[in-house]
Amino acid sequence: MADEQMKRTFRGVVVSDSMDKTVVVQVERVFAHPRVGKVVRTFKKYKVHDQDDLAKVGDTVNFYQGRPQSKTKYMYLLDVVQTQTAKVAS
Repeated sequence: MADEQMKRTFRGVVVSDSMDKTVVVQVERVFAHPRVGKVVRTFKKYKVHDQDDLAKVGDTVNFYQGRPQSKTKYMYLLDVVQTQTAKVAS
């Protein structure tokens, strides 16, 4: 069982793809505040390793936590769930 550990997976939206083989993905977390009860939305950005440069800005992607690639990059792209459709000017 130690060899087949469950990897922690996330889903988010690509906000930047300007780096080589790396995309920045923003993950939204929605929860009710424990004391006040108000719905709180928090965001966190992760640098995700994208070996084949598949993801573009606006795409929804799945990614998982793995071994560190660098000081700040330890996430790996699983797949692109939904692509951003280009807006056509009329």
